Amino acid sequence: MLSFKTDKNGDGHKLVLEEQKMADIAKYAEDIYYSERYNDDEYEYRHVAVPEGLRKYLPNPPRLMTEDEWRGMGVRQSPGWEHYLVHEPEPHVLLFKREKDYQVKYPMGAPSQALHLRKA
Repeated sequence: MLSFKTDKNGDGHKLVLEEQKMADIAKYAEDIYYSERYNDDEYEYRHVAVPEGLRKYLPNPPRLMTEDEWRGMGVRQSPGWEHYLVHEPEPHVLLFKREKDYQVKYPMGAPSQALHLRKA
């Protein structure tokens, strides 16, 4: 269960929660388990197990997470990975997929990312 502390102005709930989340990520980042990659003809896959200390930040009820959400929990992966499946018995195990040979096909990231990088 998450608990909140109130600052002097009474509006620091989110700030304190974010500070705690960042502290927890720093504490448990090394405990995040990354599987080896495995593949079929179309995709490569991997699963990532979130340690007990970070599970309170997973969506409840379980649902697919955006890239910003799973990266915001301390999960670190190369570009192109998509959280594609929630395994209900173990919602702390995030299942990812990406196009096979993604890094060879898109060395600068996805085509939309490459356009963004060229404009910057």
